[in-house]
Amino acid sequence: MSVYKDEQRGTWYCIFRYNDWTGKQKQKCKRGFKTKKEAKEYEEEFLHTSEADMNMKMGAFVEIYFKDKQGELKARSIKNKRYMMERHILPYFAEKSMNEITPADIIQWQNKMREAGYSQTYLRMLQNQMTALFNHASNIYNLTHNPCKKVKKMGKSDADKMDFWTYEEYQKFINTIEKGSRYYVLFEILFWTGMRIGELLAITKEDVDFEENKISVSKTYYRTEGRDVITTPKTEQSVRTIDIPEFLTKEIKEYCDKLYEMPDSERLFPVVGEAVQHKLARHIQKAGVKKIRVHDLRHSACAYLAHQGVAPMVIKERMGHKDIKITLNTYGHLYPNEQKKVADMLNRQRNETTNENAPATTEI
Repeated sequence: MSVYKDEQRGTWYCIFRYNDWTGKQKQKCKRGFKTKKEAKEYEEEFLHTSEADMNMKMGAFVEIYFKDKQGELKARSIKNKRYMMERHILPYFAEKSMNEITPADIIQWQNKMREAGYSQTYLRMLQNQMTALFNHASNIYNLTHNPCKKVKKMGKSDADKMDFWTYEEYQKFINTIEKGSRYYVLFEILFWTGMRIGELLAITKEDVDFEENKISVSKTYYRTEGRDVITTPKTEQSVRTIDIPEFLTKEIKEYCDKLYEMPDSERLFPVVGEAVQHKLARHIQKAGVKKIRVHDLRHSACAYLAHQGVAPMVIKERMGHKDIKITLNTYGHLYPNEQKKVADMLNRQRNETTNENAPATTEI
């Protein structure tokens, strides 16, 4: 027996031995349970957790998952993943054992998520969290059956309709902001470079090469729980150097010259993302252009380059996409005339070849 009653306190406690993940035997003692049943349940759940037994409940396995991912994922990613799992997954599966969850259970959960009216992209994000959880259980802890592999993924990785501004719409917008002001320069950089808002808010004067017309992207900024956080960018490919037009270099230089005695290592734009979104919304109303998000300025930058005929691989490098598939899947539809250009080229070559091989006519 490993569960005992504390006669003095009138509560229950458990004391037992277990093997940790290294195989080393240890002893665990936990006091203060109101009932014998609670003490026994704690012991059983702890043993499942320490050994990562797939009989364990999903609620307990989620904690193992985040413990394992602590050195791999950034704090912000863990926070976002936790939110989605605790809000949308654990209410349905927290008390179910990992090895008892079936494909049918996953389908029923998907239907509940669809009924909630979430967007296709958010549904795909939720699906990705569920899939990541079971993939980890299968790959690391030998879960025999992965129910997610037998179920079609819900949602879509890309929205049905991508919002972006044309060059003309952007000009209407930017003309409502005082030229040379903080937000004028901020939006200019977003539109002409396609940088992510976090990347932009992290740049300093040191990151701008005013001689070579380049901006180095090596970090990202966000604010959480009342504190500013600067960390590495989204992916390894996000670390990049962006060539910028001379007019943008000049605008940034003139803006920096107004920042009297600001250290070169200080953020050029000491604001938070929410402030940028609010500024965008106010001036959208003034300009009378369609509503978009701050992130859609990144789409606008890509759309502008695509319409100028810039190759997808160049856009990939400029945007810092992890894979060319991301660029093509997201912006490929912005190249609608490419097939016709190929057909026209083949037609011209055929006609030229035919004309060259045609027999010469003799005038009489």
